[in-house]
Amino acid sequence: MEFWPEFLAGTSGQEFLAGGVGGIAGVVAGHPLDTVRIRLQQPRAASASAPPIRATALIRQIIASEGALALYKGMSSPVATIAFQNAVSFQTYALCSRFLQRREKEEALSYKNVAIAGVCAGTLQTLILSPVDLIKIRLQLLTDRVSSKRAVRPVGPLDIVRGILRKEGIPGLYRGLTITVIRDAPSHAVYFGTYEYARECLHPGCRENGDETLMTMLTAGGLAGAFSWMSCYPLDVVKSRLQGQVPSDNPHYRGIVDCMRKSVQEEGLKVFWRGLGTAVARAYLVNGAIFSAYEMTLRFMNPRPPGGLGLETPIDISA
Repeated sequence: MEFWPEFLAGTSGQEFLAGGVGGIAGVVAGHPLDTVRIRLQQPRAASASAPPIRATALIRQIIASEGALALYKGMSSPVATIAFQNAVSFQTYALCSRFLQRREKEEALSYKNVAIAGVCAGTLQTLILSPVDLIKIRLQLLTDRVSSKRAVRPVGPLDIVRGILRKEGIPGLYRGLTITVIRDAPSHAVYFGTYEYARECLHPGCRENGDETLMTMLTAGGLAGAFSWMSCYPLDVVKSRLQGQVPSDNPHYRGIVDCMRKSVQEEGLKVFWRGLGTAVARAYLVNGAIFSAYEMTLRFMNPRPPGGLGLETPIDISA
């Protein structure tokens, strides 16, 4: 009965809660563009020589044929779990950062140790993210799949989960876990490393004294998201295709290497960068919101520095 009050009263509990708030802010800000990204990454129904559809044209097509709310299809799945996943990620990063900071006796964590803490955070959070992403992708692709078939489609995340458990069991929920780890572990090193480096460049000394503006948080967070996505985008295309294909005895893609080989054979090397512009735009928007919500929530709950990570002063909302 006393666990949550005591947990939230401590530094770790506040970081956990702030990470959750940041995650929710990110989902709400970026889900429409995420739906566009997932659809752009899928194999084209027409021949590979047909010109690829642009993101803006796809958005108009979705709104015209399915309504504006279709851009938010599958959002209930990540919203229900992304708060916890983001909380775990930021909490893991903060705990690893403090451990490394104390071991190295550093005033501000070195960028090498920032990268190490990022890899730890990215690896751990995939255990939560992989099933959530699988459900979200299946929902986002639902309309495309049934457009030419007279079939009753699931209406929500629970229908998808029940279908996966019935056909594949619990391991089916972790389809794509390996490629998710390969994607997220190094990309989180880029993610947190870019954020720390960018905020220090934009506001020198802020990593030690916490004296930074909201604009610094938004910009550094946006750059962190954009660069981390650029570093892992080809792997994300492979992940989306593996998780998006319907399970069968003769699947089109039989693994990571097979998916990469067939994708190049069928659509060329450019397939690995399809939808990158949408993904980067979304990443900038989402992660600016995530880091700003995280930092502001921490300052709201406790203006003192949590574990000496440079959050000592109230936030300056001026540009």
